[in-house]
Amino acid sequence: QVQVVESGGGLVQAGDSLTLSCTASQATFATYNMGWFRQASGKEREFVAAISWNNGIIEYADSVKGRFTLSRDNFKNPLYLQMNSLKPEDTAVYYCAVDRSPWMGLRRALTAYNYWGQGTQVTVSS
Repeated sequence: QVQVVESGGGLVQAGDSLTLSCTASQATFATYNMGWFRQASGKEREFVAAISWNNGIIEYADSVKGRFTLSRDNFKNPLYLQMNSLKPEDTAVYYCAVDRSPWMGLRRALTAYNYWGQGTQVTVSS
């Protein structure tokens, strides 16, 4: 079982920046795609961003494009989500997830991901 742990959430003001981190066990030895999802209160969990195992492909939801940046270190772990120009509508629990089948392509569906973190709360005040 792969353990996924997110960190970095907190309370910030609109316009501020915040960086989330995600660590997955054995990530340096595996070729896994990884992604970020979020779930606001009363809403369904939605795709935020994903990155391919070789960092060759990165995709973002339209709502965060141009503001959020996905990246990994030299060994593809940890995974970072740099969030700039935060808006109140970005408020949600953010989840990191691992897709162990990268040959399927970079995917946005929740069901494509095999391992999930417990989530970290991001709250953006106005």
